[in-house]
Amino acid sequence: MPETFVIAQGGGPTAVINQTVAGAVMEARKRYPKARVLGALHGVRGVRDGRFITLSDLSENELRAMAATPSAALGSTRDKPDEAYCDAILKGLSKAGADAFVYIGGNDTAGTQSILAEASGGRITCIHAPKTIDNDLVENDHTPGFISAAEFIAGAFLSVDLDFRALPGIYVGIVMGRHAGFLTAAATAWQLEDDGAPHLVYVPERPFDRSRFIADIRATLERQGRCVVAMSEGVTGPDGRSLVETLVSPEMLERDQHGNIRLSGTDLARAVERMLAEDLPGRRARVDTFGYLPRGNIATVNETDAREAFEAGVFAVEAAERGGGSVALQFGGSRTECRLVPLSAVAGKTRHLPDDFLHPDESQVTGVCRDYLARLLPRKFPVAKPFV
Repeated sequence: MPETFVIAQGGGPTAVINQTVAGAVMEARKRYPKARVLGALHGVRGVRDGRFITLSDLSENELRAMAATPSAALGSTRDKPDEAYCDAILKGLSKAGADAFVYIGGNDTAGTQSILAEASGGRITCIHAPKTIDNDLVENDHTPGFISAAEFIAGAFLSVDLDFRALPGIYVGIVMGRHAGFLTAAATAWQLEDDGAPHLVYVPERPFDRSRFIADIRATLERQGRCVVAMSEGVTGPDGRSLVETLVSPEMLERDQHGNIRLSGTDLARAVERMLAEDLPGRRARVDTFGYLPRGNIATVNETDAREAFEAGVFAVEAAERGGGSVALQFGGSRTECRLVPLSAVAGKTRHLPDDFLHPDESQVTGVCRDYLARLLPRKFPVAKPFV
């Protein structure tokens, strides 16, 4: 029987990641009344440095208040531990007396758990609980955090559509997503009939070509009189380089500690604005970068997303009795269920938009993608179609 659980959060915050913490703490107290549940501050860095709080001392009211609050209450980190770092993490877990380690995060987090599970030799049970607004974890139908962020995106693009019907022009909204376009595709979830925005969708799964981009906009303007575009920040050119590398001068590019180009931090929006000004002079155009706004917006915390995130935490504690692994949200045809899959099945892998989600000849999603989004994001607002 586990006597000490350690819980940590990794990667970008979401609107519902704290639900997973609360679910795990409450289930651990229910199953193991005498067990301690420790929360590591700022992910594995806190484990390494011995920085913990005792979550099992919190009241249920305090836990539920935390659960309903966006962002990572324990603090997060984007550290990608090497062998020496993992050794330090294991020492930190051992010093804390941990029997089980629940790490909530994306595929990099699953990778860390896979390394730790092997290095610990079974002494510490390692469980990965899913979290990412990018929706890019393999073995998952969707991930906790995605629905809330996607609802923000869907509502924003519906609102922009109404705005640009009133005052026509070109609008480009740049949405988070380095390798997968699920969140950008969500911009189509609440389209206002067939002529609704976004009229064009560009995602990392399809090469971006400037000449086609401009041609697509021209054709849409001729047909609709306006053009609204949803673009992933991670779109790449035909050469495989990110669009930001193509449009922004090398001396202006920013990189993170792992050498990855900072897609949100670099001035991609201005580069797109320049492209529009050069190729479509005289047109009214606006480019916005959504940045971090969708991922932890308190006004768009989705009830289903919150419930599933909580259930993932509950299931993570159940998984401790089964030797650990990765918690996956899978759709069984009528409802979403938590299932346990091997850490190796998720670690370091990226789930991309399926081919049948993207139209082969147009810069738009297919009916298959729309059906998927409709299941997760049913229309929330009855909107009257404008006269213009």
